[in-house]
Amino acid sequence: MNDKPTRRHDPYAVLRLPEFRLYISARLCITLAMQIQAVVVGWQIYAITNDVFSLGLIGLAEAIPSIFVSLYAGYVADTVPRKRIIVTVVAVLMFCSLALLYFTMDISRVLPLYGVLPIYVVIFISGIARGFMGPAVFSFMPQLVADKQLYANAITWSSTTWQAASLVGPALGGLVYGFYGITAAYAVDVLLVLLSLMAFALIGGKALPENVNPQNMVDSLRSGLRFVFGNQVILNAISLDMFAVLFGGAVALLPVFASDILLVGPQGLGFLRAAPAVGSVAMAIWMAYHPITLKAGKIMLWCVAGFGLSLIFFGLSTSFWLSLVLLVLSGAFDSISVIIRSTLLHTLTPEYMKGRVSSVNSIFIGSSNEIGAFRAGAMAKVMGAVPSVVLGGAITLLVVGVTALKADKLRKLDLTPELEPV
Repeated sequence: MNDKPTRRHDPYAVLRLPEFRLYISARLCITLAMQIQAVVVGWQIYAITNDVFSLGLIGLAEAIPSIFVSLYAGYVADTVPRKRIIVTVVAVLMFCSLALLYFTMDISRVLPLYGVLPIYVVIFISGIARGFMGPAVFSFMPQLVADKQLYANAITWSSTTWQAASLVGPALGGLVYGFYGITAAYAVDVLLVLLSLMAFALIGGKALPENVNPQNMVDSLRSGLRFVFGNQVILNAISLDMFAVLFGGAVALLPVFASDILLVGPQGLGFLRAAPAVGSVAMAIWMAYHPITLKAGKIMLWCVAGFGLSLIFFGLSTSFWLSLVLLVLSGAFDSISVIIRSTLLHTLTPEYMKGRVSSVNSIFIGSSNEIGAFRAGAMAKVMGAVPSVVLGGAITLLVVGVTALKADKLRKLDLTPELEPV
């Protein structure tokens, strides 16, 4: 008989930590702000240009600077106190939000004189800021959670918060834009960024984890790249998600579907943008009570395949309500994949290297959102919005099939408590 006591799973364990509550409150506010901004900017640019390619350029304007600074940002996150980086970055995002608000005011003649170019410039600057924010936030969160066995719980609630903001933000942005105008929508964006800045500032500063192998910047960056590319499980997991986001994303084209296919206007666009987060939040909450451990790799592969299928049927749908359901399903599948991948990265990566590893992950995943938006916009320009989404979903299924055949370690992966950093 086994007399070893079993540790009871507490789904709320990490929420009992005051600084973690401040952290997810700050993430909630900044994510709400960015989601509102994304909806408003997309609708604003499409209204001015009436060009689907211009929507893809939004993603490109943000992805290029984010990719360019990512590796250096990872190094900075491992050498500069992470709270200091986060507060600085959020202050820059506040400037960007204020600029977008100013462009819409009667006293401003910026857009009548220069068209949408100033908006792209602001998005470019915010892309630089987000490039630094990703590694800093990723590596700062574990410093608020002393018990490594709570990492999965922390990741689940952090993901739930992000997805909840992604649920409320687009709907809120669409509704405020639709009923009160663009200036009011950007004003709400500014207020939420300010609240995020205040919440991050209230968290105590944390010393950097001890680096057992100090290196200069070039060698440090190389060691981070070697770590990722030398670990088959991590490399395959982030590669799978990268291709799913790159080819399976349909978010950038939602203004086209809302305006020209489903005919639901800015209010409907808000609900379409929020729909994936409905599924993500529901699934993340379920996973807080039922964390995935056994057969995590196989589950991840099946969920990415489900994500691709959902987007194929979304592209073919002409019903607003069916489209909403399919986007909800895509969010639920994506949530499982994100939580499994994030748990892997936090568990297998040494603390002193998390900034650099996160920067590689950002290049693979984070920037793929923006590049995927450009891909979708460019393909939609050539073949139309519907074929662009359907083909992207089909390629996602192909990527899953190849990964399932080639990545045996990922396919056999279990997320057990005994999993330790390499």
